[in-house]
Amino acid sequence: MRTPGQGGEERKYALTSDEDDTDFWGFAQEAEGLFTPLPEEEGARRVHLVGCLPRGGLLKSLDHVGSRRALAGNAWFDLLDADAATMGSYFVNEVTVVDVQHSARGAGRVDLTMTLWCENALPGADGVWDLIRTGRLNRTGIWHQLAPEDRQAWLSVALSSREYHRQGAPDAAAGQVFTLDGRQVVDIDSFYCAVGEAINGPGGYFGWNLGALNDCLRGGWGAATPFTLHWGSSAEARARLVERVPTRGGEASLFDLLLEIFGEQGVDVVLR
Repeated sequence: MRTPGQGGEERKYALTSDEDDTDFWGFAQEAEGLFTPLPEEEGARRVHLVGCLPRGGLLKSLDHVGSRRALAGNAWFDLLDADAATMGSYFVNEVTVVDVQHSARGAGRVDLTMTLWCENALPGADGVWDLIRTGRLNRTGIWHQLAPEDRQAWLSVALSSREYHRQGAPDAAAGQVFTLDGRQVVDIDSFYCAVGEAINGPGGYFGWNLGALNDCLRGGWGAATPFTLHWGSSAEARARLVERVPTRGGEASLFDLLLEIFGEQGVDVVLR
């Protein structure tokens, strides 16, 4: 955890230099635009930090707005919970301050506008982070209402917040039985949402592509193999996961390939 400071006053975001962990750039109450890609270039962001307390390299750049020296550099953009503990982070490139104004959020605070690059802060992810911050990600199935295009954002937050959720907890012991509710498995992303929650609880992560699923099954991601997976409503899932994908032996449906991956890694899948 890179973020210094204590809870109390509202601190939702923090920045720290990527080059020096001791170069803390400050807190902010809001970060408007972080999850909104600019249309002209993929990864480009224009972020408005509201109620910012700039420090270190970021503070130094404020005296050079409009010049090349306003480039503060690369940083880690941390998302904080209600106690100012880090929930997850995004790496951001070429942070450059383009405007600074006094803030109405309190004495000594400023509102900063900066440009930066960040390809991993997906549109829609901010709403998921807010669920975690406010303690409302406390039951399974919240993702059921997401539009198909928002499931990747959900999964990205599940991955980024994994250490925060688990807080060093070991894998469940081998031999456990997990239950996957297949009623909402309508495509491959919804499968990853469902299996993540089946194994690691609300908002849990257990892969978001086939390679990542394989990695999770090797241990260190919440469950040690061998284990048993009871896949409910599997017939409906089989009928939906029909996309043909290449395999070592030719090709197979996504559903059959998932069963093959589980079997190779020591998971007994019971179809129900």
